[in-house]
Amino acid sequence: MNNTLSLAEFWLQFSHSPLFALILTLLAFYIGNELYLKSGRNPLVNPVAIAVISVASAITFLDIPYDTYFSGAGVIHFLLGTATVSLAVPIYLGFDKLRGKMIPIFAAIMAGSAVSIISAVGTARLLGASDDIVGSLYAKSVTAPISMGIAERIHVSPTLTAVSTIITGILGAILAKYVLNACRVPDMWMRGIALGTASHGIGAARAFSVNQQAGAFASLAMGLHGIYMAIMLPLAYNFFYG
Repeated sequence: MNNTLSLAEFWLQFSHSPLFALILTLLAFYIGNELYLKSGRNPLVNPVAIAVISVASAITFLDIPYDTYFSGAGVIHFLLGTATVSLAVPIYLGFDKLRGKMIPIFAAIMAGSAVSIISAVGTARLLGASDDIVGSLYAKSVTAPISMGIAERIHVSPTLTAVSTIITGILGAILAKYVLNACRVPDMWMRGIALGTASHGIGAARAFSVNQQAGAFASLAMGLHGIYMAIMLPLAYNFFYG
C-alpha cells in the first residue's frame, strides 16, 4: 500500500513537472512525424496537427493546467525566437536564385498578405466574431514569433494570434497540394513561395519534405513576408484604427 501511494505521489509530481511537459511535447511530435513518414508524406497526416491534438488531449485527460505545461514546454517556445533570427540564412543563401524573380516574389507576398487579411478578417466580421478574435487574424499568416510581436504592437491578444497562426499553418500544409494542383501551379519555386507566404514555418516544413527547391523558396518567402508584415501591418493598422 505504501509503495502504491509512493508511486501515485511520484506520478502526480512528475506529471506536473516541467520535464514531463517537455518530454510530452517532443514525444507527440516524434509520433506525428513517424506517422507522416509511414503514410508516404500524405499532407492529411500532418505531424504538427497530430502533435497539437495529442498534447491537448493528454493535458486535458491528466488535468494539467496550461501554465504548468507551458513552464516545461517554454524552452521550445524560446527556440522560436532563435528560429526567427535564423530566417536570415535562407534569405542570404537564396539571393542568387532571385534573379528575374524579384518582382513576382514581392508581388506574391504583398498580394498574399492582403488576401490573407481581407478574407479572414472580412469573414470573421460577417460571422459576428468578437473584436479579440478578429484582431488575432490580422497576422495569422506570419511565423509565430513575429505574429505575436505584431499582435502586441497593434494591441490584440498574442495568445489568440498564436492559435490563429498555428491553425493557419496546419491547414495550409494540409490543403496546399490540392489547391495548387487545382490552380495548375507547375513550378516548385512558385509552390514554395505560396506555401511560405500563406502558411509560414509549418508550410515551409511541408515544402521541404516534398522538394528541396520548394522548401528553399518557402523559407525565403516566410522570412520576407515576416519582415514585410512586421513593418507594414502595424503602420496600416494604426493608420486606420489608431
